[in-house]
Amino acid sequence: MSHLYLAILVANANPLVRYVRHIFHKDPFQGIYVPNAFDLTILIPYFTILVILSVYGLHRYYLTYLFLKSRRNLPKPLKEFAQLPRVTVQLPIFNERYVVERLLEAASRLDYPRELLEIQVLDDSTDETRLVASRLVSEYARAGCPMSYHYRTNREGFKAGALAEGLKKATGEFIAIFDADFVPPPAILREMIPYFTDPKVAVVQGRWTWINRPYSNLTEVEAILLDGHFVIEHAGRNFSGRFFNFNGTAGMWRRAAIEDAGGWEHDTLTEDTDLSYRAQLKGWKFIYDPRITCPSELPVEMNAFKTQQARWAKGLIQVARKILPVVWRSEQPLYIKLEATFHLTANIAYPLMVLFSVILLPAMIVRFYQGWFQMLYLDLPLFLASTCSVSSFYLVAQRHLAPRGWWRAIRFIPFLMATGIGLAVTNSKAVLEALFGRPSEFVRTPKFRVESGEDNWERKKYLRRGGWIPAVELCLAAYFVYTSAYSVEAENYLTTPFLLLFFLGYSYMGMMSLLQTPLRRLWSTLPTLLRPRAVEPAT
Repeated sequence: MSHLYLAILVANANPLVRYVRHIFHKDPFQGIYVPNAFDLTILIPYFTILVILSVYGLHRYYLTYLFLKSRRNLPKPLKEFAQLPRVTVQLPIFNERYVVERLLEAASRLDYPRELLEIQVLDDSTDETRLVASRLVSEYARAGCPMSYHYRTNREGFKAGALAEGLKKATGEFIAIFDADFVPPPAILREMIPYFTDPKVAVVQGRWTWINRPYSNLTEVEAILLDGHFVIEHAGRNFSGRFFNFNGTAGMWRRAAIEDAGGWEHDTLTEDTDLSYRAQLKGWKFIYDPRITCPSELPVEMNAFKTQQARWAKGLIQVARKILPVVWRSEQPLYIKLEATFHLTANIAYPLMVLFSVILLPAMIVRFYQGWFQMLYLDLPLFLASTCSVSSFYLVAQRHLAPRGWWRAIRFIPFLMATGIGLAVTNSKAVLEALFGRPSEFVRTPKFRVESGEDNWERKKYLRRGGWIPAVELCLAAYFVYTSAYSVEAENYLTTPFLLLFFLGYSYMGMMSLLQTPLRRLWSTLPTLLRPRAVEPAT
């Protein structure tokens, strides 16, 4: 094989030499080769970004390997409690008019001894949610459910502040948390509590499942993205002894671990990840059991989805700035430090993706003299590492969850990759704000109680506007129309599908952010407009 590679290299030496001569030209006065400054200005960032993205892609492969190697290491409780401990369930809400009734109904059905259960509704709402929630809590309390209502007159600390305030009044030894878009099943507390017979366990995290996955292509892609996180990342990290994070909901904490780690802090937008790392650095043990599941509602509106993703991207970078110096000064093994670094800095890929998008066309023009062989051995390994790792990562997760029907997810993979590219502008803004220390408030993800295709959300409250970002996304989409046309004209056909993926991602994000809600509103009125009017009988 090595002789064959050498033969191909020799056969293609002439175009390689021409390419090198194009970058490094000979100075006629000094007689030495000097670099072409413009070409290097383009090619150095181009290959630097590709290498960095490839490193994170290789890490994605490594996480998949860790999952496949350790997926059978499912956790088991040491034993059962002889006497069940007292549990406090915290339900933080803020302007959740459409889902608060569903949440409280599910909480009232939790299968746990009433004398050992406390349910706190932690309300920071500024709209009619406050009246609805307080009325429902009163009704459930009168019916014998141990539910209490706690309202704050300010949003200091946002969700973290609400949880900390509720903890002061909590009577439970263990704290279960469920966000407003979740529907905790009755048995979930009994499934989690046995793990705490181990006094070193701080957290038990369950796996999220999806109420409205089939609603649209967007919700299908969101489900695949989050399945990859819960199936591959969480299992790969936790089952192999690395740090992983509590996800802010669908989990239970030992109160002593929260207090030992310093409590809830609100200097980042992902207070759950922040507290998780502080607790694990203190020596506490985290449990992830994918067999414990909790249904949740996926965002159905594009700007809501982008808001959620931007908050997570910014929060993780904020945690990286805060926690990684502590991690690297700690006595943790090197493999834990490296995994924590990859985990918390992964979103740095988004601004790199935007920069890569901008310089892709100049790089193609500069590399016009490069032969197919040089394109193959330079770009193909980087492409396989940075791009193909995405599809394999998510397909492995789907195969694990649905061994018989996983192949149905294949049709969503190009759409998923385009969505990941399209998120680059929104998440880049969030990442840069975190890197430069610009604070922002906790922007909640709007929920509309959309559980099936018949549910409507187009005229409900909480809809957000896209701001200036859709305009940038559509400009990038137009840029990639030209870039794709240039690729075809230059007969660089292998690159064209890759460029069209960028066009699809940016155009989809921009158009959906601007037009999804107006078009849905128009569509919802069409049946009324087209319905024939009733004719009054003659008198």
